[in-house]
Amino acid sequence: MFTDILRNNKVVAGILAFLRIYIGYQWLTSGFGKITGGGFDASGFMQGAIASAGGEHPAVQGWWAAFLETVALPNAELFSFVVMWGEFLVGAALILGLFTNFAALMGITMNFAFLFSGTVSTNALMVLITVFLLVAGYNAGRFGLDRWVMPFLKNHNPRQKHKTKPATV
Repeated sequence: MFTDILRNNKVVAGILAFLRIYIGYQWLTSGFGKITGGGFDASGFMQGAIASAGGEHPAVQGWWAAFLETVALPNAELFSFVVMWGEFLVGAALILGLFTNFAALMGITMNFAFLFSGTVSTNALMVLITVFLLVAGYNAGRFGLDRWVMPFLKNHNPRQKHKTKPATV
């Protein structure tokens, strides 16, 4: 019942639009600050997360620290680029209500990466709100560009087989 209301109710769609724009603003401003701040480098953050995996009370799981140390840190330039532009684009998409579900999925993925790295900040709240956006599906973008883009894409899908009438003789 709750899921039906979340996915179909227009009043709830308005509330979701407000939450979507709030989350989008958080992502957009964070990404914009990194893009325009000149020289964003995530390697220090990754090194701090790796260091937090040791000791008596580690804040970071060993498997995540291993991923950061062997995959992310050697490719810190790529990860820095993906983080700053990912944050900016996720924010823009959520504010516009464009590809809302995909943007929310990418946003929650980044939030979990930050949480796995030992950062709490606003990430837990953002995850909670984003779960509602993901469960709501289309309704989360109803009052956004998804209202027009999704039906257009659905009707112009090249993989859809168009049935043609057989030729009559």
